[in-house]
Amino acid sequence: MTKKKPFVLRLDPDILKAIEKWGADEFRSTNGQLEWIIHKALKEAGRLKRGKNRDDE
Repeated sequence: MTKKKPFVLRLDPDILKAIEKWGADEFRSTNGQLEWIIHKALKEAGRLKRGKNRDDE
């Protein structure tokens, strides 16, 4: 399994609430939802190296 690096993220409470709800609606944790959002944005922007892409869910 890939090692993950923890870091602190400060969010507006309304944004966090929306992410929590979105994640729950898709059966993901808040952290999992944030990872999914970031991964999707990086993929769409062409910022991920080949071989590092996960399959879309």
